[in-house]
Amino acid sequence: MNSSDIDRLGADVRYLLDRSEILDCVSRHARGCDRHDSDLLGSCYHDDGVDEHGVAVNSGQDYARWANEVHAATSRNHTHNITTHTCEIDGDTAHCESYVLVGLLLADGRAVQLMSGRYLDRLERRDGSWRISVRRSTVEWSATADASLLGSPFFIQQGFSRGTRDDSDLSYRRPLHIDTPAPQHWS
Repeated sequence: MNSSDIDRLGADVRYLLDRSEILDCVSRHARGCDRHDSDLLGSCYHDDGVDEHGVAVNSGQDYARWANEVHAATSRNHTHNITTHTCEIDGDTAHCESYVLVGLLLADGRAVQLMSGRYLDRLERRDGSWRISVRRSTVEWSATADASLLGSPFFIQQGFSRGTRDDSDLSYRRPLHIDTPAPQHWS
């Protein structure tokens, strides 16, 4: 291997590490929303980062509070699923487009609202850490579906765990064991 090959290998590794760290940030954001973890959600933004969800424009820290309030008022549970993710990295700046499919179990527990949109992000690496500087959100479509299965005797008998909107959720348990009791089940 000559020095040119080593330089190229180093650049490729840096690119792969950056991509991984950027996608991890976007994924932590989704997890922070779903667990109502304001600290985790806020940590995805630089101190001067800003988030736009329609007419709601908040600093990153204020966004965490706002998102938790909106989700708590409109749904029992929700999941933010990041799907297609593209990323253009130019030094310490990255521009990303992440498709998101959000499912919200509505407050009545009988319907699910599905929404598809995109997160359009500018992330910056500062002090070695990739975080969101600007996030703008789109909504592309929405649909409502029947969720009555979740309350049916058949489903309840299956004993599935149910996620919680706090750090009692099983995803925070370390180490996770098969006999670790779930904080909630469908009932």
